[in-house]
Amino acid sequence: MRYLFIISALFSFQSGIAQNYTVYSPARKIAVSISNNQVLSYQINYKGKVVIKPSQLGFKLNKPNVILSHFDVVTVDSLVYNEAWTPVWGEVNKINNHYKEITITLADKSPHAITFKVVFRVYDEGVGFRYEFPGQVNKYLIVGDELTQFSLAGDHKTFWIPGDYDTNEYLYNTTRLSEIDAVTAANKEPDIAVKSVIGPDAIQTPVLLKTADGLYISLHEAALSNYPAMHLNLDKPTLTFQAHLVPDAVGNKAYLENPARTPWRTIIISDKATELLASKMILNLNEPTRFATTEWIKPQKFVGMWWEMHIGKATWELASGKHGANTANVKRYIDFASKHGFDGVLVEGWNVGWEDWFGNWKEDVFDFITPYPDYDLKGLTKYAKQKGVQIIMHHETSGSAFNYERWLDKAFQFMNDNNMNTVKTGYVGKIIPRGEHHDSQWMINHYQRVAEKAAEHKIMVASHESVRPTGLHRTYPNWMASEAARGSEFNNAPALGITPEHTTILPFTRLMGGPMDFTPGLFRFKLNQFEPTRTTEVRTTLAKQLALYVTIYSPLQMVADLPENYEKHTDALQFIVDVPVDWDDTKILEAEPGDYLTVARKAKNKNDWCLGAITDENSRVLNLNFDFLDAGKKYHASIYRDGEQAHWKTNPEAYVIEKKLVTKKTKIKINLAPGGGCAISIREVK
Repeated sequence: MRYLFIISALFSFQSGIAQNYTVYSPARKIAVSISNNQVLSYQINYKGKVVIKPSQLGFKLNKPNVILSHFDVVTVDSLVYNEAWTPVWGEVNKINNHYKEITITLADKSPHAITFKVVFRVYDEGVGFRYEFPGQVNKYLIVGDELTQFSLAGDHKTFWIPGDYDTNEYLYNTTRLSEIDAVTAANKEPDIAVKSVIGPDAIQTPVLLKTADGLYISLHEAALSNYPAMHLNLDKPTLTFQAHLVPDAVGNKAYLENPARTPWRTIIISDKATELLASKMILNLNEPTRFATTEWIKPQKFVGMWWEMHIGKATWELASGKHGANTANVKRYIDFASKHGFDGVLVEGWNVGWEDWFGNWKEDVFDFITPYPDYDLKGLTKYAKQKGVQIIMHHETSGSAFNYERWLDKAFQFMNDNNMNTVKTGYVGKIIPRGEHHDSQWMINHYQRVAEKAAEHKIMVASHESVRPTGLHRTYPNWMASEAARGSEFNNAPALGITPEHTTILPFTRLMGGPMDFTPGLFRFKLNQFEPTRTTEVRTTLAKQLALYVTIYSPLQMVADLPENYEKHTDALQFIVDVPVDWDDTKILEAEPGDYLTVARKAKNKNDWCLGAITDENSRVLNLNFDFLDAGKKYHASIYRDGEQAHWKTNPEAYVIEKKLVTKKTKIKINLAPGGGCAISIREVK
């Protein structure tokens, strides 16, 4: 279904007279009021409640040197849009894009007479707005600051991480707005190597807030392109967030050539946590795919020759004498992947340069085509092909993004020549060109250039240490996943690691913008397997590790542990073998950020389902209702749950596997251990 209704009008106003406009969402759940009175501002109400109090809009430009805050309204246009579309891959097979839009064209009152537009799209689930600069005399603009504000209506409970130009790999903090202290929180994170913390009152998006009367508010952005990432500075006396853009080396925020537009600023609102997680507004605010064909883009499950370097069995570099990416070892991973039907094998540490790669600001550490002498790349490519498995390429740039761009064509052609269709990129360290940050405008454009160049070679991308997603996987569906948060590798961090509640917060924060390469599936929990003095541990049960394949969405899912650790639990491994990575439907059954989450997903082109339920450090009883199944049909359910004495700290490997016949009317209770979970594979009885 599609319809489009447009109203256009030309207005002539007297100077000094307030101009006010209100637009409602299609079902009138949300009202946005825009006012041009002294300054340009907006307000958002949800079901009659104020969510965002009057908040300023505008810019400070460095070229020309002007503050854009006082305007004359030139035109006001509005439209209604309603259309369904089909994603290339994803959590559902159809997405409806239904909104009302208002576009206000404004003329700056300064002598520069800069014209720009503010566009609001109002959905029943939230609001997106952005700025547009049409073609004009001032063709080139340099942004000094964006004056966008989000003035909150109360001292809400907030799930946040510190504002940081270079990393988002923090644990989430849960405090009142007024209690945010980003510097103190960052200083508690000694395992993060590169930090550029903005200040004590600065946080990153996506940020989740919960009001005293149970309203959930998510602040983020959509379609981040040719612009720096947005952080938020909090003015505590007024509980107002001010947009804070990541600067370049000389302090400028963005360089725009008109016509130009900013990303969408997004406010998703719901009185139900389950509905918040089901929102597709950020995807809807992105443009359709730019690729003529997409059949080459395939979700996949893969094992990784990766974790053994993190736990001391092997190293990335050759000189240590424990080089992991050697021919015999990688063959072992290929055999394991082939035996269990996994699509690929990620190999890290295969190429020369790892001896001197981190923190030295070298521009040419890696060349991306030269293997170590003990890694028979041609032979392994042939062997993997015989086994029905593909090698997944790893490109660690060591932060030298400019050098990586020089190699892109040659590196991707090398992948084509060696039957490789997926690359994991990495950006550990300070960014070169010097003075750039991981989330600056130059780097935002770099990540997009990599995705575009990869598409020319029909290559899929999973990026690590990159900017957090903003729904661009709709436009570039080969950019399938990002890390961009604290992932499973931090289980081996000596300090805070990953707490049991972390994975119950991620879906409400980081995953609001897109899939995460979290790398679940760890089956050994004391990480002293190869170094007896090592004290790090995984703070979940084994059953929760299985459930993460459902609750943390990604079309690229790693099977992260060592083959020998899986061979001790082949019955539990079966769930990882069975769980799909592409879906036709998703049901958020129950959810509360920081506490618990239960998700059911329907497999692509099948009538089979998988379910994942997780909890924080507290035990819980899961009251499971199978009413998402089809009426009149029977299903075999394989239930992987915590054992009776399971506990993330004292007994993480205790699990039970049960088989049940279930229907739409079935209801069962399942105990979730502290730090535990439950995974269920549900197959229709034919």
